[in-house]
Amino acid sequence: MRKNRILHDGAEYHVTARINRGEMIFLEKESRDLFLVILKRARKKYKFTLKNFSIMGNHIHLLIKPGRNESLSRIMQWILSVFAQYWNKKHYLSGHLWGDRFFSRVISGFFDFIKVFRYIDNNPITANIVKNIEQWQYSGLWHHKNGIKEIVDNLDPFELFFLPEHKQLTND
Repeated sequence: MRKNRILHDGAEYHVTARINRGEMIFLEKESRDLFLVILKRARKKYKFTLKNFSIMGNHIHLLIKPGRNESLSRIMQWILSVFAQYWNKKHYLSGHLWGDRFFSRVISGFFDFIKVFRYIDNNPITANIVKNIEQWQYSGLWHHKNGIKEIVDNLDPFELFFLPEHKQLTND
């Protein structure tokens, strides 16, 4: 039997999901772009805030907070299954795309939020995908800095104080 997922109303979560067999499908730009499209659609279908994310070679990271009366499991099931359906159809495949169940952990306070936020930011650097995180278009940082609001939510002033690199670029 698998362990029950720890869920709390009003909680923020660090969520990760890995591709089956560690396949590096997100090395393809087309795959990353498709995942962004699915996230945008999920934002229209479900109520949740997404403060940060990163799409890696074989997994994704989300810092997500389901809205009132929304289920993290339902949101993630929809995102992952819809992506898998499109991916499998495009590549003439069937069966599981994602590995085990998605991982989720409740964010326990503000300093944990900052720690997880920075961990998500730094993942593409740690994985040697980019040398400068600001170059990675498949992250919350890039979307925040460039004022792209379709996927990530704005950070509040207190969060920006601790995460100034996420401040939107100005046209000055």
